[in-house]
Amino acid sequence: MTSTVIYEGDLRTVATHLQSGTEIATDAPVDNQGKGERFSPTDLVATALGACMATTMGIKARDMQVDLRGMKLSILKIMKPDPRRIAGINVVFQFPDTLQVDEKQKAILERTAHTCPVMYSIHPDLEVKVEFNWNTAAVTTV
Repeated sequence: MTSTVIYEGDLRTVATHLQSGTEIATDAPVDNQGKGERFSPTDLVATALGACMATTMGIKARDMQVDLRGMKLSILKIMKPDPRRIAGINVVFQFPDTLQVDEKQKAILERTAHTCPVMYSIHPDLEVKVEFNWNTAAVTTV
């Protein structure tokens, strides 16, 4: 078993990761009768995509001896009504100014992000837009 979820009432839950004991609390969003004081379940779906992309890139970067520490992802979840669902997720990567990678490394890391397990799990009707802002000094390879 991966986790347990307890409904606290008032449209709130607490999920517990069984292996580590870490908890994530959720709340319904303001536009769906909630208080919006915690992640909503659909926020977690969008955030999971970004976390998965960053994690798989981190694995590949480590293999290439590239340090992605400080990489920041901004996530925007777009909802649609009738039936209420996630219609799109926008992910914007911002890399530290100190990061030095060449064009081949960038291509490998971008491809890795696009092929993370969560990306492969998203329904094809959900539109995902990804932007990579490298802002890095040019590196030449010999």
